[in-house]
Amino acid sequence: MLYSRRSLLYTAGSALLAAGLFASWPRQRGFGPAPASAAPQFAVSHSDAEWRQLLTTAQYDVLRQEGTEPPHSSPLNDEHREGTFACAGCDQPLFASATKFDSGTGWPSFYQPLPSAVGETRDSSFGMLRTAVHCSRCGGHLGHVFDDGPPPTGLRYCMNGVAMTFRPASA
Repeated sequence: MLYSRRSLLYTAGSALLAAGLFASWPRQRGFGPAPASAAPQFAVSHSDAEWRQLLTTAQYDVLRQEGTEPPHSSPLNDEHREGTFACAGCDQPLFASATKFDSGTGWPSFYQPLPSAVGETRDSSFGMLRTAVHCSRCGGHLGHVFDDGPPPTGLRYCMNGVAMTFRPASA
């Protein structure tokens, strides 16, 4: 079978386009590791085996595998005392209780993190474009931030309760 110059160019162009799309596909579970150069360094770092020993199964799934806990499953949803919500992976303070609000989503929600406590990355998993939130000290995945929150920021930090602990304020 003979190919015309046009069909060869079309085939080559289609192959390059497909390769480009595949290369930009989100690096999620099952799609291969992220490039080594993309791995940020954090002040608290452990091997995968160490993280598995330090965290519960649910904490590991959320903090290290970017999982999501079921809605309405966290006891932190009903936590209304004065205090601080901290990272379950490294104990870094993340949110003041004064910034917590009931978003009706089933996950603990806040309108503002503590200064320099969290980092953000683009998340295009599940066919959506979202902003993922992680602990700035250990890189643990916490949840996502959305722009439908209350004043004064208009933001809703929708966090996985299993990724955090609560420390009541001293009486």
